[in-house]
Amino acid sequence: MVDEKRLISKITWKLMPFLGILYLIAYIDRQNVSFAKLQMVDALGLSEYAYGLGASLFFIGYFLFEVPSNLFLDRLGARVWFARILVSWGLVTIALAFTQNAAMFYILRFLLGVCEAGFFPGVLYLLTLWFPSAYRGRMVGLFMIFSAIANAVGAPLGGALLDLDGLYGFAGWEWVFLATGIPAVIAGVVTFFYLPGRPENASFLSSEEKLWLERRLASENAGMDENAGNGFKALVDPRVLLMALCYIAFPLSAYGLSYWLPTIVKAFGVSNTVNGFLNVIPWLLVAVALYAVPAMADKAQSKTPYIVIPAFIGAACLLLSALIPNHTLQFAFLCVAAAGIFAPQPVFWSLPSRFLKGAGAAAGLAAINSVGNLGGFVAQNVVPWIKDESGSTIAPMFFLAACLAAGALLVFFVTRQLSSREAAAAPSRV
Repeated sequence: MVDEKRLISKITWKLMPFLGILYLIAYIDRQNVSFAKLQMVDALGLSEYAYGLGASLFFIGYFLFEVPSNLFLDRLGARVWFARILVSWGLVTIALAFTQNAAMFYILRFLLGVCEAGFFPGVLYLLTLWFPSAYRGRMVGLFMIFSAIANAVGAPLGGALLDLDGLYGFAGWEWVFLATGIPAVIAGVVTFFYLPGRPENASFLSSEEKLWLERRLASENAGMDENAGNGFKALVDPRVLLMALCYIAFPLSAYGLSYWLPTIVKAFGVSNTVNGFLNVIPWLLVAVALYAVPAMADKAQSKTPYIVIPAFIGAACLLLSALIPNHTLQFAFLCVAAAGIFAPQPVFWSLPSRFLKGAGAAAGLAAINSVGNLGGFVAQNVVPWIKDESGSTIAPMFFLAACLAAGALLVFFVTRQLSSREAAAAPSRV
């Protein structure tokens, strides 16, 4: 007799800490440019807009190669493909330390997106192979907590590395890229030897546990339509397209805030190191929210409130941060806004696997994430443009607030449509 809780706990401890550490490295390597910016803009003679364009090209490379990357993962397995992703993005991050001009910055940021494409949706796909649906929201939440830890660790780390300016002949912004790229290469090698592929090949599971998990997942997938496992048909599934449209608001506001927050705090008149430590605070709050909100959502029949309500709270706090001139209150509202932006995302990601499986899940999850992450491209161009035009570092928060509120409304209407479509087959779980 298989003990379900014991089995899920065993899989969780085997996979989630390791995947979380990989995501921590990935997120630091995405966000490092926000601290490097504080010196490299002047060093390379870039305008705020030129920097924003270069930073945002990451998302174009990511968009173009994410679906192919996830299909390769389905074919080659997580161990091999994740190792390739980590080593390649680590090498590109190291190369960013030797950027000489705007053109080189643009090329390397685009290549970073190409190399990292497929990692996040690859993990989401991996979770569909290892966890029954009732556990996936919490697992995505646990996984995403490491993005909050990455921001919390990356903030003081970025500030401290900037203060190494001149050490061994490297500028502070060059140290930011060197010190964050090398761990990715090392982690890629470790991944190749540690990460298990599919449950049926896992040496840490007994035969009875493998059989139980296979039957449980098969029973959950049995009610899906015949196109659920087709990679190409998943890409044109109206549900996938609607969820991709919904998701855009979340990366847009998340990257807009996380990339721009060090610049806002710097305008308070603090040093680089103090800036880094202040930036720890919002991500500690995000970590708490990423645990609490998905845990509550997994116990609820309707998931929609756990996506929409935090998003509206986040939008309101972004708006208040731009309206109230007091720096302490601005920072407090931005901390709550960060939690409101990130906490709904694990709940959101528990929805697509209800109608996607196999290659269809690999392609569909990648499509939703790649289209949604174009919001990051928008944010990295529009936010610095608003700053250049307005002369205010806080004014871009009006734009982020409007986008997040619009996204929350769209999620509400789209999940209602998904519920109506499923009602004939089973009670709504949205």
